[in-house]
This record gives sequence, C-alpha cells and structure tokens, in this order.
Amino acid sequence: MNITRRSGRTILLGIALTAGVLSATATPALADGPAADSAPLTCEGQGIDPAAPIHYRTEALINAPLDTIWNLQTDVERWPSWQQPVTSMKRLDSGPLQADSQFRWTTPVPATDRTPATTLTITSTVHQMQYERCLRWTGPALGDGLNIEGGTHVWTFTPVDGGVLVRTEENWKGTQVEADVPTSTSFLGAGLEAWLANLQTAAEG
Repeated sequence: MNITRRSGRTILLGIALTAGVLSATATPALADGPAADSAPLTCEGQGIDPAAPIHYRTEALINAPLDTIWNLQTDVERWPSWQQPVTSMKRLDSGPLQADSQFRWTTPVPATDRTPATTLTITSTVHQMQYERCLRWTGPALGDGLNIEGGTHVWTFTPVDGGVLVRTEENWKGTQVEADVPTSTSFLGAGLEAWLANLQTAAEG
C-alpha cells in the first residue's frame, strides 16, 4: 500500500497482495480496468477464486520486448529496484523462478479507519508458470493488526502489434478485507493499475 498527496488530500492506494505493491495512480480504481474483457485469466488452466467477493482485473499494452517484461516480472529479487514500496525481498529457494518457488517480501502500510499502520509480510508461492506466457501464485499477507488470509494472482503475456499485452487478475480473501468489499476492491484495483504502470515504465525505459 502506498499513499500520495494531491491537492492537500491524502489518497490511499492499494495493496497488490501476492506479488507487489506499487504507486502511480491517484484515485481508487473501479471494479475492473476499462480495457479488461470478461474471459477469465488462467495459467495452465488455473485462475483466481471465482467465488471471491474481492477481485480485480486489468491490462496494459507495453511497448517492449517480451523477454524484457518477463525478466522484470520473474526476477523477484530485483523488484525493489523498480517498485519503491517493496522494502525487502527474499527468495526462499534458489535458481530461476519456477512452479513451487517461494519468496517473502515486505511493504509498509499506513493506518486506515479500520487498521493501524503496520508492515505487511507477504509470502508468495508460485503454482503455475509457462515461460514468457503466464504466471499464477498465491499467498497471505500478515501484519500487526492487519491480516489478509490469502489471495491468488494471475498474469498473462501476449505478443501483439505494438508490443506485449500484459493482463493481470487477482482476488483477496479474509475476514478483515471482506468486512468492506468496495474499499478493499478499490485498493486492490489501484495497486494493480499502479503495478502495470511501473512495469511499463521499467520495461520501456
């Protein structure tokens, strides 16, 4: 989660739970990004939890080579270099990212009306992965006074005219976040929109 100030007002941005938390958007996003279509995203036939009340999907066209985008996304130990809110990152295994790989990372979270300021520790486990095509991972986020019990995050990468169409979809679950579904969804959406913006900047730069 990240905060930014505009016109003297503090605006809370979302947590992209199972892979990164990014800043770039100034207002909470709607239930789904404007470019997203209705077909579910999958990797090796697996997607998000379709019954989850908190979910968001969006996409972006990135004008960069597929291998550049893929390497940025899968070299998780380098996330802090292009995702400022990722304050620490540790691989829990070695070698290239693959199915069953795990990584643990942290990000500060400011206080809200419902929860105190804290640092979230997020442990992500990769379940499905197809080279330069898709990724799917899950994981909880735990902090002092804030507990997101789990989430599922899917990414797909499709070469098209003008670059690579990067799509992403995620859901959250847990008693605390499900207590206010609209707010949690807007936070999730803002985080995913910002993540794509940062990925685009890093890849195209």
